Amino acid sequence: MNSYMVVAKFKPNTNMKDVFAVQAEEMAQVAVLKKEGRLGSLSISVPRQTVFLQVFAPGETEAHETVNTLPMAKWWDLDVYPTPEPARA
Repeated sequence: MNSYMVVAKFKPNTNMKDVFAVQAEEMAQVAVLKKEGRLGSLSISVPRQTVFLQVFAPGETEAHETVNTLPMAKWWDLDVYPTPEPARA
């Protein structure tokens, strides 16, 4: 399984009332993904309207698919960064 850092920026003109309306669903899906080992850490910068997700997936396509299972993903533009472990000497 590969590791990815997914940077999710809220799309311009996103109505945050709509976002917060699905907060309970979002938290439930986060719990499912963590239990499945597909999601690690999750951090949110509300002032920057950015979410940082550590995703574990076989490839970049699957990392996108994992994030897109989250209810709030419809309001995000995603940028996926591979984060392999550093090479050991």
